Amino acid sequence: MGVNVDHVATLREARRTFEPDPVAAAYAAERGGAAHITIHLREDRRHIQERDLDVLSRTVATGIDLEMAASDEMVAVALKYKPTFVTLVPERREELTTEGGLDVAGHRERIAEAAAALGDGGVPVSMFVEPVEDQIVAAREAGAAAVEIHTGAYANAAAADRAGRLEELASAARFAASLDLGVAAGHGLTYYNVKPVAAIPELEELNIGHSVVARAVFVGFEEATRLMLALMREARAGF
Repeated sequence: MGVNVDHVATLREARRTFEPDPVAAAYAAERGGAAHITIHLREDRRHIQERDLDVLSRTVATGIDLEMAASDEMVAVALKYKPTFVTLVPERREELTTEGGLDVAGHRERIAEAAAALGDGGVPVSMFVEPVEDQIVAAREAGAAAVEIHTGAYANAAAADRAGRLEELASAARFAASLDLGVAAGHGLTYYNVKPVAAIPELEELNIGHSVVARAVFVGFEEATRLMLALMREARAGF
């Protein structure tokens, strides 16, 4: 599991102060079993700052997944700090959080240029996409080594629609794996809806942030990470 510590920085930036520190949260998440730390360095710097990426790049023991827009500025930042890998995501300044998958099929040339520059600099690239085959194919053709499938429609689905949304995720994961892509998933996953997604065999990792941060308010970051991992392992116990 990748633990996203963005919202620790959101709380810090609400007061423009020095605490809580996402670097401390990352350390606690690693102690709780996180496989890597995920951060989204947005162009408006609303939460994670370049200072955070700098310190995390020198202190995280597992790995860093840097979520970012496919812009020249962000590519330069990634090449400067060399995270373990980059996940290209869509970004709109007015959104509260990422609202959907990257339209790789519609912006293939620009995204491929960003992916090539990152790859040439030794930074592997994943792309955050909707669970549809044409976007997964486009991601592969644009140079992605992996895809992260957007789970928002499943997470937000009414009870009657959830099974269908889950099957969309499972089908997309199978398809991506058949193209020899690494397969991750994330967005909107919580302690209450994660197990069916974690049980999809082709998924290699889940990225979860807000729900872990919310639980950490009451039990601490290390324990919140452990609790989420326990649910995921329970879901995969039959593999």
